[in-house]
Amino acid sequence: MLNIIWIFFFLTAFVTAAFKLLVLGDQQVFAQIMSAMFKLAKTAFEISIGLTGVLSLWLGIMKIGERSGFVDLLTRGLTPLFSKLMPEVPKNHPALGSIVMNISANALGLDNAATPLGIKAMRELQSLNPSPDTASNAQILFLVINTSAVTLFPVTIFTYRAQFNAENPTDVFIPILIATYISTLAGLFAVASVQKINLMDKVIMAYLGSFTALIVGVIGYFSSLEQQQMLQQSSLVSNVILFSLVIIFISRAAWLRINAYEAFIDGAKEGFKTAINIIPYLVAMLVAIGVFRASGALDLIANSIRQLVHWLSWDDRFIDALPTALMKPFSGSGARAMMVDTMQTHGADSFAGRLASIVQGSTETTFYVLAVYFGSVDIKNIRHAAACGIIADFSGILAAIFVAYWFFG
Repeated sequence: MLNIIWIFFFLTAFVTAAFKLLVLGDQQVFAQIMSAMFKLAKTAFEISIGLTGVLSLWLGIMKIGERSGFVDLLTRGLTPLFSKLMPEVPKNHPALGSIVMNISANALGLDNAATPLGIKAMRELQSLNPSPDTASNAQILFLVINTSAVTLFPVTIFTYRAQFNAENPTDVFIPILIATYISTLAGLFAVASVQKINLMDKVIMAYLGSFTALIVGVIGYFSSLEQQQMLQQSSLVSNVILFSLVIIFISRAAWLRINAYEAFIDGAKEGFKTAINIIPYLVAMLVAIGVFRASGALDLIANSIRQLVHWLSWDDRFIDALPTALMKPFSGSGARAMMVDTMQTHGADSFAGRLASIVQGSTETTFYVLAVYFGSVDIKNIRHAAACGIIADFSGILAAIFVAYWFFG
């Protein structure tokens, strides 16, 4: 899928540029495309190198949390919920532990740990699957919750915002929390309606009620504030929560006599490797997006949508962040590159820059997760997994747009 999207950018840019040259007489368009290619290749490299310090910092901190057993605590806390949501999975089956570990790792931003845990969980669920080439109910529910991406600690987004000199890189934390929760809830309801899961079970209701009460409380508190106060309070709460998590990780490590410094160094090394490893991917996507934009193709699409929005008398500022939203279900790296392009073009603290960040944190990459997780166990019939995942994506994107206008409009 990513290969198709990448080729599409280049071919569409060429066709658009040829039309502008031959029909409109624009003799500069190909020069602008070549200039964009060289410029964005350099920009991608500079961004990746600039990410090294911040990424090393946060992955170091997250490694402390991982070794101090914080993920294990989340696992024990969430296991009763998933044993009810997946009644076909026996109690104490190793699949439940892997599922919760995967979701906990995703929630804490431990991407490197989350994927192998997710594949392990899918394989363990496959051992219970009576039709090995067809996705089971439990596998679909696990995958949709994965794609809706409950994100409590969106480290990568904060890192990119810091790289682009956002005044407060974490000011999107509360909006992301709201959007990602709505996305997850929508995905859960979609699967439950198809699989006839009884969401009124008292254990499920206790968990969902607690989570919802927290989110409603957050929404209720911030809706009572004026916009300037809302921004100030959101920033304060975000920073207090995030630094408190850092202190909790370190304190628990000290309590368990774990060498927090060594854990941090190991995580920081992973951060350095991650920053270096993303260079070719970022170069590939930013250059493709750059030629697509330089040819005028992106403006053509955006202006067409903008005219429709004007005809409907809607505010059109969200359109500049739509490329991230449209790319998100198909490619995580592509959506990340779109987010970077939006922040570079409009500014990290622009409405579009903040909305792109919220969209990026609201959901996961549905088709990538489908391919990796189901591919790992040779499932061919995915049943309703894609439809429910897209529902979660669409709900998360709509929620992201709503909370962006609410907080930053």
